[in-house]
Amino acid sequence: MKHIFRKPTRYELKQTAVRWLLIVLGNAVTAAASSFFIVPGGLVVGGTTGLGIFVEQLWDFAYARVLTVYAANIVLFIVGTILLGKGFFWATLAGTFLYPAFLSLFDALNAAYVAQTGTAVSGGDVFLDTVFGSILFGAGIGLVVRVGASTGGTDIPPLILQHFFGIPVSISLWVLDLAVVLLQLFAGATLQTVLYGIVICILSSVVIEFVTPLGQRKMQVQIVSRRHGEIREMILNVLDRGVTLLYGKTGYLREKCYVLLTVVSPRELVRLKNEVQKIDPDAFLTVSVVSEVRGRGFSRESVYLPKEDEGRGEAEEPEEAGEGRGEPLAAETPPAAPEGK
Repeated sequence: MKHIFRKPTRYELKQTAVRWLLIVLGNAVTAAASSFFIVPGGLVVGGTTGLGIFVEQLWDFAYARVLTVYAANIVLFIVGTILLGKGFFWATLAGTFLYPAFLSLFDALNAAYVAQTGTAVSGGDVFLDTVFGSILFGAGIGLVVRVGASTGGTDIPPLILQHFFGIPVSISLWVLDLAVVLLQLFAGATLQTVLYGIVICILSSVVIEFVTPLGQRKMQVQIVSRRHGEIREMILNVLDRGVTLLYGKTGYLREKCYVLLTVVSPRELVRLKNEVQKIDPDAFLTVSVVSEVRGRGFSRESVYLPKEDEGRGEAEEPEEAGEGRGEPLAAETPPAAPEGK
């Protein structure tokens, strides 16, 4: 099948640029957590970084950790590509090489900082190393995960296990990270250090869960009102948001009504509620939090139809049967708001 090249729109170029910026930034932040806090603090962590720390403790060589991370990432990347296919290749390629590269850079910067000041960034405070290391480590991974990419490394075995055996990624990733942390005991790490490593795994996981959907949560609003036409106009023209009209029926009087469904950002929610209140103080309104929204106006650019096309669908829509009597659901009949009973 012949593929026709289509020039990407400005919006698509912007989305691609933002995606790659977050991938680069996420890998940089994760590497900074390791180079400036976790390793200087004598702490341990899971993933390929933990494997690097383990090898560094056994093999007293300046670049042992970075070389281990490079080697582990490349091997796991090749295995993942063979088993998971081309889609995995593009999603993981950047993280496989970016993270070790930033690790090398930040290790050099940290060494220069220590040589100049005589102390680590945290001043040698284990508490600060643990807290800031966890926050930065989790934030970096969260930024990468939220755009559908991967940092590579030990993210890959859980993806393989999920693909072939249906084991949830979160469970296998936890087990793998915990195993890497416990492995440090065989390299001479103290029990206290390992316990700090477990704390880092827990805190960074919490940060990942917070950062991944950050800014993507939207508010889904349903509105029932006799003045649904005015509210629809307000949502379309004032808020510049889409709206769907759902057919409904009140529970007590069983009168036909319209339910307006729209999705807005948290900042737009207050304005929407105020505008609805101005139009119909008796409107019935419910708000739900949705974790992600895909489509025009959110993940894709908005498309504005000609004004003359407004309402065109009603003319094309046949009469709808009403409980076996073949009666149309007339838009002229004012719908009722929910009863108080």
